[in-house]
Amino acid sequence: MISVIQRVLEARVTVGGRTVGEIGPGLLALVAVERGDQPANAARMVERLLGYRVFADAEGRMNRSLADTGGGLLLVSQFTLAADTAKGTRASFTPAAPPDEAERLFNEVVALARSRHPMVATGEFGAEMTVSLVNHGPVTFRLTA
Repeated sequence: MISVIQRVLEARVTVGGRTVGEIGPGLLALVAVERGDQPANAARMVERLLGYRVFADAEGRMNRSLADTGGGLLLVSQFTLAADTAKGTRASFTPAAPPDEAERLFNEVVALARSRHPMVATGEFGAEMTVSLVNHGPVTFRLTA
């Protein structure tokens, strides 16, 4: 499982012109499920999303996590993160989990995050989405689980 996280001042996902998820300060997480991922990967990803230290402490160092700050978490499925781009000029999506498996594990990430964190919003799995954000820092990391 792969996630690209961005520390944001705000983020929003729209589908067909309607807002389906939005947060204020917090993390936007683009999440890809890979072939072979299991529920343990989903649980580990949630631990990392909530515990990864990307927010400043009193000294300005990135020592605070989303769990520490209570900020929002916007989870957006993005299978293209699992692409193999090693050769050629067109990505191979062979490493990505099949849609039904990916949806099941992505929904597990959402459920686990919601059970452990007060503010979790999502995009819409499988939809063509417009993602808007104001990256703060900029701070962007790639996490694996």
